[in-house]
Parts: sequence; structure tokens; C-alpha cells
Amino acid sequence: MSDYLPKFITCWREGFNRKQIISDLIAGISVGVIALPLAIAFAIASGVTPEKGLYTAIIAGFLISLLGGSRVQIGGPTGAFVVIIYATIQRHGYEGLALATLIAGILMIAMGVARFGILLKFIPFSVTTGFTTGIALVILISQIKDFFGLALKNVPPNFVDKCVLLCLHAYTWSPWATAISIGTLLFIFGFRAYWPQFPGVIVAIIIAAFTSFAFGLPVETISSTFGEIPRTLPMPTFPHLTLESVRAVFPDAISIALLGAIESLLSAIVADGMTGHRHRSNCELVAQGLANMGSILFGGIPATGAIARTSANIRLGAKTPIAGMTHAVTLLVLMIAFAPYAGLIPLAALSAVLVYIAWNMSELPNFITILKGPRGDAVILLLTFLLTVIIDLTVAVQVGVLLAAVLFLKKMTDTATVKICTILAKENAEEHPDKRDEEILFREDVPEDTTVFEIKGPFFYAIANLLDEALLKLEKTPRFFILRMRSVPMIDATGIQALKAFSKKCHKKGITLLISGARKEIVDLFAKSGLEQDVGKEHFFPNIDAALAFVKEYEKQIAHR
Repeated sequence: MSDYLPKFITCWREGFNRKQIISDLIAGISVGVIALPLAIAFAIASGVTPEKGLYTAIIAGFLISLLGGSRVQIGGPTGAFVVIIYATIQRHGYEGLALATLIAGILMIAMGVARFGILLKFIPFSVTTGFTTGIALVILISQIKDFFGLALKNVPPNFVDKCVLLCLHAYTWSPWATAISIGTLLFIFGFRAYWPQFPGVIVAIIIAAFTSFAFGLPVETISSTFGEIPRTLPMPTFPHLTLESVRAVFPDAISIALLGAIESLLSAIVADGMTGHRHRSNCELVAQGLANMGSILFGGIPATGAIARTSANIRLGAKTPIAGMTHAVTLLVLMIAFAPYAGLIPLAALSAVLVYIAWNMSELPNFITILKGPRGDAVILLLTFLLTVIIDLTVAVQVGVLLAAVLFLKKMTDTATVKICTILAKENAEEHPDKRDEEILFREDVPEDTTVFEIKGPFFYAIANLLDEALLKLEKTPRFFILRMRSVPMIDATGIQALKAFSKKCHKKGITLLISGARKEIVDLFAKSGLEQDVGKEHFFPNIDAALAFVKEYEKQIAHR
């Protein structure tokens, strides 16, 4: 049960000291201030009202820190979810998004209970880089309207249609909105370059809001577009649930669950690298599931671990989950006290923040590196990227993971070999310097009607085909076929079935199949699957010497008859 023990409980048992608590409180308050404009920006970019981003950061952020498997994880709305949320709302409305997120929360809890945390870590880097860069591009394109202040009300979710519509309305750009967005973006990058320790995003947003209000600039703001931000949390409500609605949103729920799980564990891994601690992946998945369910009950949107805010939390001195919980409380206080002032923020300034985030998400150096690497990884990267941008993130992740699995199996099969073991007298070994010792059997008395083959690597179905080919290429049919399996680390169900089929072919040709050197766990699988009975228990040997001794004994018996 220690795998599901929240890190907050672990830290509680270890004991908190005054210095540590003060450090956590300072870090939490600082991250809460940083998270305020980000939560609003992610909500607007996702197609919902600004307060829903705040509700998410407060409720989900608190629960992720309280119940999660990481000491310093900061949870809330993130850029990775923008694409999925926007598309889901376009298809099903907010009610459909709420139901999909509720189901996704249940799925994430199930993943944690089933101990899938470790498996999600093995999603190929080319897949995560492909969909992350794709999301960054989609976010970038989605912000063009507000960045340049285009006179455009409804933007379609489809990437191609969106690009066409933006081009057709490019002439409606606003010089004031463009000036604010470019100025905000340059200010953020400048702070990042010269004063990385300061929250440049906050300073840039405050300056943009003050400038817009003081000079009465004709630009859209949060309050002019969405109205005033509420100062209180809503009462919890449960989304409408029917079998038909569940079926309709279930594919979106899978996308939200997968992306939430992947992003949260990636963030936790980054935090581990910065702090030296180890997170509990299954506990983190359960916490993420509960946090998403809590977010929806209070009118929020999907949440996950935020890598940038988690990194900032660590750099600001956070050591325990108290920092993350303080971050959520800080957001609540800021919402209660300063909600009307947040309404003065220009949408152009928020779009600049999201463009900055999209740039950080793009992972261009990794993207280029993978493109220059093995062809299979490059294909997976490009395919995942294009599917994310043009079609759908769900399809991109599913196809990317499936293709990666297929290529992995191909690589494993390519590394596996089936080779005939050369049988020589020791005095003739010098004539074959190109052959390694393990491929040569130094035997002077190996019967002529015995052929020895060795398998190296995992035993998949394709290896059985290689065995068939090897059998066909033999100049004459042997009486005994010894299959050495000392270098086979594992065998799957299809491999066992294929070996059964090969055994039957040997039997039809009058060949006795002998198996030597197989590991105990593999021999146990042979016994359970019935292969041991098909081949004959007496035809399994611990090593090649025992197998050859069996052949010689058999020939002696034949000679005496």
C-alpha cells in the first residue's frame, strides 16, 4: 500500500520544521501569483470562460498536492489540454466536456489501481515530442486572432479551416492590440534573458493592463469579452449522465485520461530530476483522477501536472506538498480580492503569454534531433505531429504508440537470429577465424545426421519462420534437429504456438526435435502450454552436451539392434 501513500502523509510523518514551512509558503504564494494569468489564459484559449481556469487551478491544484505521489507537483490547467478541451466543447458543449472529464478521472484512478504508472513511462520519446510540438503549433495558430486583434468572432476548430479564415480576415488587424501583444512578448523574453529569477509574465501582464486602462486603448479585455470574473467558488454540481451521452464523449474521455496521465508523470519525472526524490506514479495517477473529478464538480476543466509551474515551485525553494496547497489557497485569495482588476487584462496580452508558452512547449531542438536520428523514430515523430495538428490528438497518440510498438517489435525481431552452429574438429578451427567461438561446436564425434541451430534474442513468431526457412535450406534432412535456446530471454504466446507448428513439421519429416539450454521459466511455459508434451519431455536438455549425449546413446541402441 506504500505505492498509494500520498507524499503529504510521508512528509507529515517525517516532520515539518519551521524553516521548511516558511520556504514552502513563500514558494506557494509566488507560484500562485504566477499561476493566476496562466489559469485565465488557458481557460480562454480552451473556449471556456476565465473563471473556469481559476476554479481548476484552485480545486485540482489543491487535491493534486494533498493526495499526489510527488512532493512538489503543481497541478492545474495546462497548454497541453487546450486542443482537446476546445475540440470537445465544439462537439459536445461544456456539459459534454464535464462528463468526459469525470469519466477520464475514473479512468485515471483505474490506471493507478492497475499499476499502469510504470507503463506510461515507456511511451516513446518520439511520440511525446510529436504531439507536444503539434499542440504548441495549434496553440500558436489559435492565438493569432487575439494577438493581432482580428475582427473575427467564431473560429472553427479544424486547423486548415482556421488558417484559411485567419488569412481571409488578416486585413482587420488592430495596431493597438498588435502593439500590446508584441510588447508583452518582448518584455517576457527580456525578463527571461536578463532576470530569470523574477516572474516576467506577471510584470508584463500588469504593465499591459495598466497601459490599456490608463490610455483607454481600444482593445478587447477579459471583462469586455466575458464579463466580470466571480469572486467565489460555485456550488458543486454533477454533470448530466445518460448512457447515450457517455457513449458520445467516451473517446474524448480516453484522450483526456491519457494526456493527463502522461503529462502529470512527465512533470513528476522532471521534478524528481531537480529534487533527487522519487515520485509514486500510481499514487499520482489516482490523485490526478480525483483532482479532475473535483475540478468538474466545481465547474472547472481538465487538469494535470504543470511542468513549468512545478519547476518554478522547486526553484523558489519548495520541499513539500505544502507549497502546492499554498499555491491553490493563494489563487483563491487573489480571486476573491482582485477578480475585478483581472478583468482589465487585454486579451492581446494573454495571447502573448500563450505564444510564449507555445514556444517553450515546441521542443524544437528535440524535434530536430529526432528527425536526424533513426528513420523509424523520425517517421513516428512526423506522423504524430501531423495527426495532432490536422486531425486529432487522440488519433495522434493512438497511432503513434501503435506504430512505435510495431517498429519496436521489428527491431526486436531484427536483432534475433537463427544460425546453424558450425561443427568442426578442434584442429580445423584456425581455418575459420571469422567465426566466433559461440557459433562453433568443437566436436569430433557429432553424428552426421544431426543439425544444431541456435536462437539468439527474443522468440517471436517471425523467428519460427526463420526456422522453417533454415529447415528448407538444408541439403539433406537430418535425423535430429537440436535447437539451442540458451540466449533466448523470453518467448511470447505466438512464439510458443509457432514452435508447436515447427515441431509438427519436424515430426512429419521424420526429424526428432531436441531443445537445449532453455531457461527454467521458459521450460515452465512450455509445460503449461502443452509444447513439452508435443515435443516430448525427454527431448528437453539443460545444455548442448546433454542433447548430444542423448543422440549418441540413441545411435548406440540402433547399432546394437
